[in-house]
Amino acid sequence: MRLIFILLSLFLLSGCVPPSQNQLRMEMDLAEMKRRLAQLEVRSVETTQSEIAGGDSLQRQTAELLAGVDNLRVEFQSVNGRIDDLGQDNRALADELQLIKDDMGLQLNSLTNRVAELEDRILNQKVPAQQQQPEQQPEPELTAEQLYQNALDAIRNQDEFSAGRKMLESFADKYPDHELYINALYWIGEAYYGEKQYESAILQFQDVISKYPSHPKAAAAMLKQALSFNALGDGENARTTMQKVIVEYPDSSQAEAAKKYLEKG
Repeated sequence: MRLIFILLSLFLLSGCVPPSQNQLRMEMDLAEMKRRLAQLEVRSVETTQSEIAGGDSLQRQTAELLAGVDNLRVEFQSVNGRIDDLGQDNRALADELQLIKDDMGLQLNSLTNRVAELEDRILNQKVPAQQQQPEQQPEPELTAEQLYQNALDAIRNQDEFSAGRKMLESFADKYPDHELYINALYWIGEAYYGEKQYESAILQFQDVISKYPSHPKAAAAMLKQALSFNALGDGENARTTMQKVIVEYPDSSQAEAAKKYLEKG
């Protein structure tokens, strides 16, 4: 049974580790041990059959049998030692592989940590850049009233006639139905007058007078139209327009201003 156990052990070891010269030599020794064991068994049978033959012959055969067993025991111990050495070699190889695996794991963890550090540094570099150059948010769109008021402030308080006129033109385009629409048309004419574009002012005021004659701004548009003619050196059209103001809007403050103009002239 022990011989079978040895053979099985060698078989398992041979399946795990490629055969080496030591293993081949061990297999040959085992084969020789099996042969010698078979011879001893045969001689044991022969000794049993010849027990009657006499004492000297029996003693001699028994001594030979014991000597063979002793030799076999010594060889078995030698083979067993080789098996232990082979197991130690396999364990050493396994330990070395485990060390390599552990080392690779440590290197992988180190690389992972370095990648994480680089990502953090890149992120930290991007954040200040974003803080230094914040993304510009679009300004909220002004309401109609805010746009109109900003235009009047530019014309009346800041003498920015061109900027104010452009804002009023934008207002008129966007809000044609707004209650301040006609007022915006009038103040566009005022802006032209402030820019000394008197002809454009005359046309703009005429648009208010023709389309909205009953509006409160119509009398003011006609008076300012007369002043535009006067600025161009057209005194005749200036006086004629002033007379129209008095006739068409007799109860207005603009009619009083027109009378004073005519009295001076």
